[in-house]
Amino acid sequence: MIDMSDVHQTGRRERKKAATRTSILDAASELFLARGFDAVSVREIADKADVSPTTVFAHFPQKESLAFSDEDERHQQLVSAVSGRAPETSISDALKAHYLSEIAAFETEPQRQILALMEATPALGEYAERMWLRHEESLVAVITDEFGLADPTNAIRFYVRFALQIQLVASKDTDPRATIDAGFRLLDEGWLRLNVEETTP
Repeated sequence: MIDMSDVHQTGRRERKKAATRTSILDAASELFLARGFDAVSVREIADKADVSPTTVFAHFPQKESLAFSDEDERHQQLVSAVSGRAPETSISDALKAHYLSEIAAFETEPQRQILALMEATPALGEYAERMWLRHEESLVAVITDEFGLADPTNAIRFYVRFALQIQLVASKDTDPRATIDAGFRLLDEGWLRLNVEETTP
């Protein structure tokens, strides 16, 4: 029999944990936007959120992750853009549409402020690139599974590596939409046409 007191206790702990996380994020965002990322210490964020620095690091492993709290959600959205696309939609078209939707989101507030903060802080830009490239293995796995292969081919690995780079280049360009178009045109007409392996995305 399920002990309902344990269920309520677990629910209470989860709600408290979520509230603490939100409080830390709100404090960090306010301080970062007001003074810049480098000028703010974790101690200051902890004080403003009324928690200890240890509690901050329990929720966020490093200072940079405070500026990218939605990375897990972005990871799932990227993978789902490929795995959940319509049958008649190619992998490239699905990724292109996803990239364009992300760019559109960064053109709205408060995402524009976050983007400005990244551009002003080299450490954040480097962290963002590392976080983006960590999607590689998941995308490779999804495409490999779609083609019914036991292991990924070199073509799949090359495809994913270059597809992820397209978004990184576009994010720094003055005309990101044109860059995405050019990037996928080159990828589709070049690498995919080579057909260097028994199958390509």
